[in-house]
Amino acid sequence: MTSHDGYGDRWFDREAGPVVRPYALTKGRTLPSGGATFGLIDVVIATSERPPAHFRPGPEHRRILNMCRRPTPIVDLTSEIDLPLGVVRVLLGDLTSEGMLRVLSTQKQPVTDQRLLRMVLDGLESL
Repeated sequence: MTSHDGYGDRWFDREAGPVVRPYALTKGRTLPSGGATFGLIDVVIATSERPPAHFRPGPEHRRILNMCRRPTPIVDLTSEIDLPLGVVRVLLGDLTSEGMLRVLSTQKQPVTDQRLLRMVLDGLESL
């Protein structure tokens, strides 16, 4: 579209260039492939594996791989790449399922403190 038709300016940001909607980057997906989960403080690192023949990484995939040459926390990656967290998680899912990225999970098993849960429940009931 050109700006002559009245719609072209809507899809072009003068400072950033052409605007691509987040759902276009993920092909409409909202969850990472393979049911993967990624915590904000999990660390990701590129494996140096070449993409399989059936997988064609997009520009955002390549940016993530480039940034993950060194171990990088997902929260830092999301901030640097300037994409919504949900989009980053979908793209990370693509890369991990293809073996191009490894996730070092920092999450531990949750500890359930019955006393704390009772205090929260009591507080909610008092409202």
